[in-house]
Amino acid sequence: MSLSPESRVGEIAARHPLATRVFARHGIDFCCGGGVALADACAKREIDPAGVLQEIEREITSPGADLATRNWQEAPLGDLVVHIVERYHDPLREELPRLEAMARRVFRVHGDKDPERLGALLESFLRLKSELDEHLHEEEESLFPSLLLAAAGQPSQVASFVDDHTRVGQELHRIRELTDDFRVPAEACNTWNALWHGLAALETDLHEHIHLENNVLFPRAAAA
Repeated sequence: MSLSPESRVGEIAARHPLATRVFARHGIDFCCGGGVALADACAKREIDPAGVLQEIEREITSPGADLATRNWQEAPLGDLVVHIVERYHDPLREELPRLEAMARRVFRVHGDKDPERLGALLESFLRLKSELDEHLHEEEESLFPSLLLAAAGQPSQVASFVDDHTRVGQELHRIRELTDDFRVPAEACNTWNALWHGLAALETDLHEHIHLENNVLFPRAAAA
């Protein structure tokens, strides 16, 4: 497998996409925090890196693993861009307004039960949505065309978009804290319950989305 505790988390995820399942299980940041060594990421979570490597090996050597996910390190760059837009951008444009409506409803109906936390959660989500709405548009209208041109020898810049990803990661961390790791309160109604689960799924998708850009798309475009 040629991986070690010194291998960087983002590089592992880029070379072996199924490793992201293991990282997600252990709360290891493989997108915005993908630049650190596995040993350091595991130390932060107080887990054994050798055990994590064993889990990764089981994932990538399991029957059918080679068919479970496409190797975006080798696919044409244009295919990767199309995949990011269709798999992540388009669903986000549908999901973010749905989550906003639920967050507003939960705060309006149940805000008196925990006004500080539910109010802070709504504010955090609205910041995240605003950041993502602008970010998606700029990527599709400016960055992605520039990256594809870069593959033909034209220069492009991604630093500001990586900074955007960092802010998104920080907001996701804040939302996780405010939802108590997405543990649904006993008094939660159906909308409250759906909001917590929707936010958890949003975090998972955004981690995968940002990983593909930070650790696969941007380095490949820079090397083209």
